[in-house]
Amino acid sequence: NMDIFNITHLKHLKCFNFPSVSCLFHVHRVGKAALDSVNLKGHSFLTLKDFNAEETKHILWVSADLKNRISTGYVPLLQGKSSAMIFEKRSTRTRILSLSLCLFGFFLLGGHPCFLTPQDIHLGVNESTTDTARVLSGLADFMLARVYSHSSLEHLDKDASIPIINGVNLKVATPKVRLFQICFIYLGTNVLVTDTWVSMGQEEKKKRRLKDFHGYQITIVAAPDWTFLHCLPCKAEEVDNEVFYSPRSLVFTEAENRKWTFIGLMVCILTDYTPQIPKLKFKKNVGGKH
Repeated sequence: NMDIFNITHLKHLKCFNFPSVSCLFHVHRVGKAALDSVNLKGHSFLTLKDFNAEETKHILWVSADLKNRISTGYVPLLQGKSSAMIFEKRSTRTRILSLSLCLFGFFLLGGHPCFLTPQDIHLGVNESTTDTARVLSGLADFMLARVYSHSSLEHLDKDASIPIINGVNLKVATPKVRLFQICFIYLGTNVLVTDTWVSMGQEEKKKRRLKDFHGYQITIVAAPDWTFLHCLPCKAEEVDNEVFYSPRSLVFTEAENRKWTFIGLMVCILTDYTPQIPKLKFKKNVGGKH
């Protein structure tokens, strides 16, 4: 299960710094953008599996469009909207991402966010999750929840009458399956997509993970014209500095583009916005799959 903030295929001409993955798609002009039939208004986002390929492409299209538009001025698409952002699980990137979204993206979109930390809200303790979902549904237009338990996220979505966005995905595959995530290579594009071995909240599994993944450190990439990605934070045992800090490493651009996908997702679930840039059309890779 991947969350939307890990999607890095965001590029529209010079607006996105992805020279190594430009082969993934090209711009396709379709006349008026209104021809796009995807409408995600009112949808929750708990996992990427909740969205089909066309809906995911639509979110990326909106994100690329907004990155271009917001860089040139005020775009009040969410004027009068408010959000409740619940943070049980915190990290540097997510905290900065959220503040950046709040002070830059959300502000420029005209919205008003409210941060709820563990000191502000004890989900399911002082008040049931059901009651919290119903109360916040009357006070905000959507909720973003970065919580430890995926079941808490599903509970919020079940009882809320507003969209819920998953701020982090904690469903963990078995070590054998997860190795395929870590070592996965996108056929035909030479993009190496990696993940951290031990996420926040999984500290008790660190010893076992280090043992299971021993010997899988990325130290060299034999494929030509390769691109390296990592969701961060990165540890020395996962990849060496020669690869991580290589000019072909786009880990920091990947981190930045989480903001734009976040903004694009919010606009998709709260409005009927239609992008102003040409629609993005993804090419098929060598294997014949998207």
